[in-house]
Amino acid sequence: MRIHILYNFQEGPWGGGNQFLKALKREFENQNIYEETPEEADVILFNSFPFGAEHLFNQVLNFKQQYPDKIVTFRLDGPVSLVRGRDKEVDKIIKNFCNLFADGIIFQSNWCREQNKKLFNIFSNYETVIHNAPDNEIFNKNGKKEFNLKEKVKLIATSWSSNWKKGFEIYKFLDKNLDFSKYEMTFIGNSPIEFKNIKWIKPISSEELAKILKKHNIFIIASQNDPCSNSLIEALSSGLPAVSLNDGGHPELVQKGGELFNSQEDIIEKIERVAKSYSYYQSQIPEFSIKKVAERYYNFCQKIFEEVKNGQYKPKKVNLSTKINFYKMKFMILKWKGLNKLKICEK
Repeated sequence: MRIHILYNFQEGPWGGGNQFLKALKREFENQNIYEETPEEADVILFNSFPFGAEHLFNQVLNFKQQYPDKIVTFRLDGPVSLVRGRDKEVDKIIKNFCNLFADGIIFQSNWCREQNKKLFNIFSNYETVIHNAPDNEIFNKNGKKEFNLKEKVKLIATSWSSNWKKGFEIYKFLDKNLDFSKYEMTFIGNSPIEFKNIKWIKPISSEELAKILKKHNIFIIASQNDPCSNSLIEALSSGLPAVSLNDGGHPELVQKGGELFNSQEDIIEKIERVAKSYSYYQSQIPEFSIKKVAERYYNFCQKIFEEVKNGQYKPKKVNLSTKINFYKMKFMILKWKGLNKLKICEK
């Protein structure tokens, strides 16, 4: 069985989903289970809502019309409207797409699965939860600087998105209230605010990011409703215990490899707790193996593939009803894009 990832890959610094899928594709290639063309693949892996590449929806329709027995699996994060604080229409589009084409859904965390079901009743005949993993050749503990309590504690946070819900209220609070005689802090990525005390580095390559992470001690993440943060996984995999907002999928990822905070009231106390027992928290960091994640993706797809072969399951077909609902979905996309343009003009 061979898999093709139907996704518009981006080079250089980009969002977490892009970085994960690049690592997953590379691992599929290493395991000789990746197919470069969807026509030759047995299973198509489609990634959530393809912002900026909505033509991929058309590709799925055309592909299913030409190859009705091929399997489509869907890697789902979100709900988008919780992550962004807007765009509920996108979640409805995702639900419609899943209803039309998804033979299986891979949710990125248990929190993601629960919220998508609770708010949008998204489901499939085959479902599983698989956390993301980084490119372990880049994000690993090799060369990680040892912690020294005699030096300033080095904190770091990262975010590709500049959405305020990515934790910027907390970072703004830390910029004003951290004791910078004891701590220093770096932020890497895009930010809607200027920092006075926190060092700000604009987006950089994964290789550069990994080197900087290893020079720091504790990772701070304050994003709200974040289903499965790649930034958090990359930092943990680089040997940094995390102080994380107790929200979204963060608790599932951090486990005992750090502390959870609830607000501005307790974050500094949690940072101090991790710093005082640094070796313990570092020893409890969970493993995130792209090899094992790729195997889990493969096994999930293989289960559907085998049950199709055995006649236990028939992949979703394209019929007249599918086409009608597909074009209704396309209209929803056009309407959503139009509303977004209107909001930009109003601003």
